[in-house]
Amino acid sequence: MRTTFKTLLLALPLLVAGFSASASDSAAGRWRTIDDETGRVKSIVEITQAANGTLSGRVLQVLQSAQGPNPVCSKCEGTNKDKPIQGMTILWNLRPDGTNKWANGTILDPAKGKTYSSKVALIENGSKLEVSGCIAFICRSQTWLRDQ
Repeated sequence: MRTTFKTLLLALPLLVAGFSASASDSAAGRWRTIDDETGRVKSIVEITQAANGTLSGRVLQVLQSAQGPNPVCSKCEGTNKDKPIQGMTILWNLRPDGTNKWANGTILDPAKGKTYSSKVALIENGSKLEVSGCIAFICRSQTWLRDQ
């Protein structure tokens, strides 16, 4: 009995390490978006992964906005026009594209009201997410930080 207990105690840290390693293999979770121009945290985005492996992300909280509290997407067109940015889906249809990479999706920049072709990749053991948005061959990238 005592040997079984000691074995369980020794195995527990390995079990916990296994769970934490596998959690970082997915882009699903909460992310702090970092403005690539100012370096400041702008918002918290929650990324979810559908059963088919595609990713989508919505803004949970706006932390920094030139419009002040409760900003709206005034430059957006269509159904997002003048809608609150908080709660808005800004990332969708990203499909798996290799290990810890997703591509061929779309990202919305609410500040500019424009959509871009998008891809994301987990870096630094899943603690950061490299997010790119492109029009033709012109791309912009941001590095988002996992929100613990």
